[in-house]
Amino acid sequence: MCWVKPWFTWNNYMLIRILSASDVRAALPMPKAIDAMRHAYSQLSADKVIAPPRQHLSTEKGVTLIMPAHLPERNEFGIKVVSVYDDNPNLGLPRITATVLVLDPATGTPKAFMDGASLTAIRTGAGGGVAADLLARKNSKTVGLFGAGVQARAQLQAVMAVRDIASVNLISRTQTSAQQLATEISEWIDAPEVNLVSTPQEVVEDADIVLCATTSATPLFDGNALQPGTHITAVGTFVPEKREVDTTTIRRAHRIVVDSQEACLEEAGDLIIPNAEIDAEIGEIVNGDKPGRQSDDEITFFKSVGVAVQDAVAGAAVLAEAEAKELGIVVELA
Repeated sequence: MCWVKPWFTWNNYMLIRILSASDVRAALPMPKAIDAMRHAYSQLSADKVIAPPRQHLSTEKGVTLIMPAHLPERNEFGIKVVSVYDDNPNLGLPRITATVLVLDPATGTPKAFMDGASLTAIRTGAGGGVAADLLARKNSKTVGLFGAGVQARAQLQAVMAVRDIASVNLISRTQTSAQQLATEISEWIDAPEVNLVSTPQEVVEDADIVLCATTSATPLFDGNALQPGTHITAVGTFVPEKREVDTTTIRRAHRIVVDSQEACLEEAGDLIIPNAEIDAEIGEIVNGDKPGRQSDDEITFFKSVGVAVQDAVAGAAVLAEAEAKELGIVVELA
């Protein structure tokens, strides 16, 4: 790390800490991220945040989303910028790029600039971990996993942080990606057994927890295959016309829980298409205002489209740890 001096502004000095993806991962292990998301959801549902709707700015080639949030209680203040450009892979660039800027709410000056893709993966996975902790049966052992990308990894890691998972039934769009993830999981501490399956029914039929982390525009499985007591988390789609779960799943769910009711009613096709009735925000359960799972036979469903407060809280947590561990590079802007 290149260390200049502790962050401050004085006599026109303005220092900012730049954090790479590896820095972000080192600063925000999953258990800490789950605690951070519990706080973020709690503040959101208690109406203690300032978070304008995400702004969409389109160009000829793609769209950029701007997501600001401020949580006054702990002085968490951040802005995430996400760009989605479909032609980028042809240029050797990621289709989706993201960065997060952490600001000082007292002065408005930037304190840190960090990789947003790794932060988004961790905080979204951690949100699923909060949901599993509150909604999945305590004795859950088997996970059904749809997807083998970054978010599938994060969702599984988060569930493993709150439940003793013994086995995973995995399916992905390609056998290659599924095998790569299975190999990676086998190297994790306390790794569960991974079964590569070929049909959606095999994924869900004996799963205690089902994780949907894909870009699919249509339902991944038949909700009739779900067993009583299953918990489902869906994070892959965030537009009204697409959904990962079918109407049967929604109709069978005893509890439908979301990260943000306002955001999900605008963006979550999983809920909009079947005209679902939302029972609670996850933050309301964290705060004790609404109940979570009430019996072992209930089917519970958590839908997350992602909210800016997650990025602000995660960014603040990353910065605090990075300062303590002297991670990243500190540069002078002025």
